[in-house]
Amino acid sequence: MENKTEIAFFDIETTVPTRPGQGYAMLEFGAILVCPKKLEELRSYSTLVRPSNPKLISSLSVRCNGIMPEAVVSAPSFADIADTVYDILHGRIWAGHNIVRFDCVRIREAFTEIGREAPEPKGTIDTLALLTQKFGRRAGNMKMASLATYFGLGNQTHRSLDDVKMNIEVLKHCATVLFLESSLPDTFPENHWVSPNAITRSRNGKSPALNKDSPSSSSHIKSTPALSPENDRAEEKPSLFSPLTSSTVEKVPYSVASNTAQPDTFDMVALGNEMNAASLQLDVTMEENPILQPPEMPSTVTVPESCSDSLGFLEPGEVSLPSIRALHVPFFRGSQRIKLFYEGAILQLCCPRLRIRFGISKKFSDHAGRPRLSFVVDASPSLCGVLDTCDSIVQKVYADSGCSSDWRCVVSRRQGFVNYPTVRLNIPTAVNGDVAQYATDMYLKEPSGTTQKLIFSKFDATELDTFLKPGTFVDSYLSLDPYDYQQTSGIRLVATKLIIHNE
Repeated sequence: MENKTEIAFFDIETTVPTRPGQGYAMLEFGAILVCPKKLEELRSYSTLVRPSNPKLISSLSVRCNGIMPEAVVSAPSFADIADTVYDILHGRIWAGHNIVRFDCVRIREAFTEIGREAPEPKGTIDTLALLTQKFGRRAGNMKMASLATYFGLGNQTHRSLDDVKMNIEVLKHCATVLFLESSLPDTFPENHWVSPNAITRSRNGKSPALNKDSPSSSSHIKSTPALSPENDRAEEKPSLFSPLTSSTVEKVPYSVASNTAQPDTFDMVALGNEMNAASLQLDVTMEENPILQPPEMPSTVTVPESCSDSLGFLEPGEVSLPSIRALHVPFFRGSQRIKLFYEGAILQLCCPRLRIRFGISKKFSDHAGRPRLSFVVDASPSLCGVLDTCDSIVQKVYADSGCSSDWRCVVSRRQGFVNYPTVRLNIPTAVNGDVAQYATDMYLKEPSGTTQKLIFSKFDATELDTFLKPGTFVDSYLSLDPYDYQQTSGIRLVATKLIIHNE
């Protein structure tokens, strides 16, 4: 691969699917090549793109990015610009906001559709992941529009080149703030960065009084006329970190090494490597939204010294609901996350003989094509009582912290199934290099009472289907992991151990 030193910041605008399975059609591509040493613009390129089916440009798409059907009638097709796009992207570091889960995927889809080999990066910087990890939710959430408002950079236009320019400016501002904080850590008081420009919303969607008088700023970025969307586009989809030094995403078990040396805030390679270690952790999976990092929480609540992980697992009937607490605990490099505690220890549940309602789900996959595994069980009244209480407690803690995310209840109650509530149990995957294995210990219990551990020679989701079939009973040992990711909050149940009854 040719040694190209520039960073290719890019953004694409697409149609918005209006029905399941419709897919996206590219409407605009914009990119800026940036010098990694000076972060100055070296070259830019932008063009509208004519989709193969203009009827895909719905009114919803127009509201999102302002690109009308008539605007792309005379635009080139993607096949016409493919050589230019390939030349800009191939062999360079790719950068952008939420590009790992959206823009990179759309680029590869576009090249596949025309039968061309897609460009490959020599590294990827997803600023959504980077800023979530390093800058936190100081702006209220991690939308580009919110970050731009926080720094007074004007409104997001949702046009490719404008959004790329805004992304670069936001990154520069965040890096400057982090540099100042790391240089004088004792000078800045805790939470000094709470800004009147921060976009924080209550659960009813209304802005708090703090933001009522926030000054409006004129845009520092040249805008293309467009309608202002009510909501961010696919930016709010789940996003994963990508290592800067590799074009393929590989998940590794989570580990944080002790290191007292502070990295150079502007060293992008160091930041990329650090993010890779911190974020590509144990792939504990939920149905649709993998967790990154909960928002930064106030430090006024601390974990009592008596808290310990070693109390073991409790059956739901053994849990006194008033004794459940949700506390902020240290996570990584000064950040915090929420954990559930019971009488001084992390709350973990042992649920005997849960009946499987729906077997292994392989609907969602990770970047390596491995399925994200989960299954659904019927929830007993005592389990529902504990989980409903945990829902209420954690939801309140998030709300008190200024979180405006939609809450997803851990217990699913559907109309017609009032007496049969269900919960989804997630089977995490641990990846070491190219080797994937289940992080859940699984045992098979015979009618005689004999129990033997199941050993799987390879990661094969279909093999689990033979064990975790509907109607099968399982003893489930569960951890409860609160999450707040991309405007969705909740608690995911992670199966650390399963005893499958072979009846």
